[in-house]
Amino acid sequence: MWLITTLIFALIATLLRYLLNKKYKLGFLSLMLWGATVMILTDHLLGYKGGKFLEFETDGLIRNGTLLGVLMFIPVFIIWLISLFTPNLKNQLK
Repeated sequence: MWLITTLIFALIATLLRYLLNKKYKLGFLSLMLWGATVMILTDHLLGYKGGKFLEFETDGLIRNGTLLGVLMFIPVFIIWLISLFTPNLKNQLK
């Protein structure tokens, strides 16, 4: 289910990118989310051994797949927020 959750976040970010102003760097957010979606899909495809492809529960520390998808979104969102408040990071590092 974390694949579907990340896909939904990526679709929303992409839609907002085309609807809102470019000053919010939504292209960067959508790029990160689409990258995460492709990585999760690749992980699902390579680890598939038959049975259910999309699972609502996990065997890991976080049992709920939807909660896992939301928790995976939080670091991506924080990195995007940091990028909003540091517009000229390249110039500051020189």
